Amino acid sequence: MADHCLLEMRHINKFFPGVKALSDVDFTLREGEIHALMGENGAGKSTLIKVLTGVYQNDGGEITVDGQKITIRSPQDAQNNGISTVYQEITLCPNLSVAENMYIGREESFFVHSKKREKNAQSILDELGIPARGTQILGSCSLAVQQMVAIARAVDMKCKVLILDEPTSSLDDKEVNVLFKLMRDLKARGVGIIFVTHFLEQVYEVCDRITVLRNGELVGEYLTEELPQVQLVAKMIGKDLDELSSFDVIEEKDFKDEDIFYEAKGLSSNEALPFDFTIHKGEVNGFTGLLGSGRSESVRAIFGADKVNGGTVKIKGKSVKINKPIDAMKNGIGYLAEDRKRDGIIADLSVRENIILALQVMKGFFKPISRSEAEAFADEYIKVLNIKTASRETPIGSLSGGNQQKVILARWLLTHPDYLILDEPTRGIDVGTKLEIQKLVLKLAEDGVSVTFISSEIEEMLRTCSRLIVMRDRHVVGELKGADLNEAQVMKTIAGGEAVNEE
Repeated sequence: MADHCLLEMRHINKFFPGVKALSDVDFTLREGEIHALMGENGAGKSTLIKVLTGVYQNDGGEITVDGQKITIRSPQDAQNNGISTVYQEITLCPNLSVAENMYIGREESFFVHSKKREKNAQSILDELGIPARGTQILGSCSLAVQQMVAIARAVDMKCKVLILDEPTSSLDDKEVNVLFKLMRDLKARGVGIIFVTHFLEQVYEVCDRITVLRNGELVGEYLTEELPQVQLVAKMIGKDLDELSSFDVIEEKDFKDEDIFYEAKGLSSNEALPFDFTIHKGEVNGFTGLLGSGRSESVRAIFGADKVNGGTVKIKGKSVKINKPIDAMKNGIGYLAEDRKRDGIIADLSVRENIILALQVMKGFFKPISRSEAEAFADEYIKVLNIKTASRETPIGSLSGGNQQKVILARWLLTHPDYLILDEPTRGIDVGTKLEIQKLVLKLAEDGVSVTFISSEIEEMLRTCSRLIVMRDRHVVGELKGADLNEAQVMKTIAGGEAVNEE
């Protein structure tokens, strides 16, 4: 790793009305380095990146690239100074070709013939080992390849500093490995990479240094090899890690048939193959399996989010029909969807409006919740869930991902559900908020709420669930509980289990 300092940000400050988002923050990136920027949601990571990329103007401090002090007033200024960003959500045009995306918005693209553009694009794709053709439509590529095309675009624009903002959150392990190979190749070329992620294991796999922010302030900069993972977590959350080791798990209960809250036989939808499923009052169970195994499709069938086309359902022993979400809601079922931005938040509405949404739907829009009631509900759950927001009237889209997730949880808790389905409730959020949500799940179970919990992190599932339904290729291939509830058995079942025969 070279010692040449590529980027320096010194004494960076950023203020918003009533909030000091960054307070005297320093950040240094060396040439040919992969540097992790870590912190809880709301720690200041996104704000620091937006200052660096010209989305925000800093209210103090200075930025230096290659020893030259620069002023960044816009994303174009950042690009002109060799700073490029690839976001978690792909910002390219899926309906255009790969080559068109690599050149879109660049002045020289107007003067480049399409054939030459495709040839130039293919050259850089081949050079970087990206499995795509310049002529193919971007939307036909996998998400991982689309992200690599965005990186190729940045490389072709001679970027010195490449910011990767949660690039792996929607990728499987194989795709992550391909992306990491590309990152290491760019590192060898001298590109400095700022890597923002919530996956701690990935930080230790690919990063040279780690900078930690907390509450808008710099905690410190560390060599990755000198900062054990448990210490990184401690620095991020600013708490004694004894609470991690003393995390209370659900005691195994002897559930009886009369305790069954929900029971499905042969339930299927347009997306889910027929499956059987039960959950008891006060039980936390979960669906586990690799991406694409059918986990989310199964719970969407339970909630009626996809068109149900077969099977029977009983709630508390009584036959019911759940063909659409409102049917599920009226039967005491809540559902936090996997994609909070697409299926959860309404970004332009306030925290208050997002919290009361499900309850208002259940009441019917001819029985509106009064403003005073809505404010009281919002204030209660902002306090109970420790939602970090300037006020109840703040648009939810301006909150951090973890706080958005808490607002959606508040939405469903306000309906007082008997059964709550949580699909990836901790994806893309910080360690501290993950712990809060896991503890909330266990508290809900103690209070008699049934919870189905889905997470891509098996360790999290094992810490939270007392029973796991294992899926592969949209079939149930096993059910684990008791002594069998361990990571080795989960992986063995995923890899070698046989599909349960459907009667």
